[in-house]
Amino acid sequence: MTIDLMITLFVIGFTGSFISGLVGIGGSIIKYPMLLYIPPALGFVAYTAHEVSGISAVQVFFATLAAVWALRKDKLIHYQLVLYMGSAIIVGSLLGGYGGKYLSADAINIVYAILATIAVTIMFLPKKRIDEQEQSEVTFHKPTAVLSALIVGVSSGIVGAAGAFILVPIMLVILKIPTRVTIASSLAITFLSSIGSTVGKWMAGDILLWPSVVMVFASIMAAPIGTKVSKRLNTRILQTILALLILGTTIKIWVDILLQK
Repeated sequence: MTIDLMITLFVIGFTGSFISGLVGIGGSIIKYPMLLYIPPALGFVAYTAHEVSGISAVQVFFATLAAVWALRKDKLIHYQLVLYMGSAIIVGSLLGGYGGKYLSADAINIVYAILATIAVTIMFLPKKRIDEQEQSEVTFHKPTAVLSALIVGVSSGIVGAAGAFILVPIMLVILKIPTRVTIASSLAITFLSSIGSTVGKWMAGDILLWPSVVMVFASIMAAPIGTKVSKRLNTRILQTILALLILGTTIKIWVDILLQK
């Protein structure tokens, strides 16, 4: 691996992990297409969808771990929510992470595009203003939380994501969790999810060592910075940033899929 490629991977990892800490996602919604398209566009190696999903899985594990560690003293993580959704998503992501080896690269990209489409649709649904609630006052429908986390875990495990880019909209709109509690709790849930998807991708042989190491190093640096910036931004700004990121990525992936047909 050349120095230029290492720098490219570091920038991709840093950008995605900063966004991870900022809006409470694992960052794969950004890093998956960046890893897929940027290296070959700059004349470097073109990673396959399976390799990209493996690198993403490892990177998300460390990005969310760093972000959760940075938020541990802020009392924003809803531990009961993390327990219910985290338990379901780690099972689903393990199944999806290993099962992805049996799918073609096109199939993995289509799964990713469908997930992103669902996420952006949910983000633009009307939301009840509940951001004034304290973490201790938050309640949620447990069966809905478990079922949604299990489904997200399986599908996101296939693409090496931890699923937070769709979990966050579900928590905001369907479960009606306040924005800052959603961001903190989703990072903890995503960390648990990434354990399953990382183990699954390792078992499937999809993880490349050195690209993963570079991305992990970037993650550990960038994710805590994103969490600090997040505390200073208005919750509506955070929701808008997330919605636009998901929308842009969704359009890009669907255009590429349709142009290949």
